[in-house]
Amino acid sequence: MYSRSSEPVRFERDCAAVLVPQGDEVTLPAGTVGYITQALGGSWTVFVEGNLMRIAGEDGDAIGKQPAEPLELPEGATDADVERVVWDQLRTCFDPEIPVNIVDLGLVYLAELYPPEEGGRGVRVRMTLTAPGCGMGDILVDDVRSKLEKIPTVVATDIELVFDPPWNQTMMSDVARLETGMF
Repeated sequence: MYSRSSEPVRFERDCAAVLVPQGDEVTLPAGTVGYITQALGGSWTVFVEGNLMRIAGEDGDAIGKQPAEPLELPEGATDADVERVVWDQLRTCFDPEIPVNIVDLGLVYLAELYPPEEGGRGVRVRMTLTAPGCGMGDILVDDVRSKLEKIPTVVATDIELVFDPPWNQTMMSDVARLETGMF
């Protein structure tokens, strides 16, 4: 939520945003004023007129922020190299309300490479949410998909939201529990 340390911003152009936690898409008009409450994983959570809004990385210029640099792989990258990048990318995905990445939250049950028919590499992910009714579920899945598709040689993604086993706090890493005060 907004605090004295939140960075003030003014939208320089109309900007797509997602209302948190409902997941509704809205457009914030140029000139709108808000405060950045979370800046993690290349997206921003902005407090605007009593509401939290998620601004995607590609729209960072609307609030004066730079998009992330393109990903690179070493020449002749192996599947193990790509798997490391997959996990690194998953760690850049954050719930807009919780300052902990989805891997440390324990939301990723599976992340593996597979060979798609068209060549290249595919990534299969099975993940869950902290609550089944979370309005941000589709947004998180899209965030995972878009970040994995930025990995060179990845030509396909298969992201599935699952609820078995149900998520609980014991699935969080020690770092996540410490960060959220649950340790």
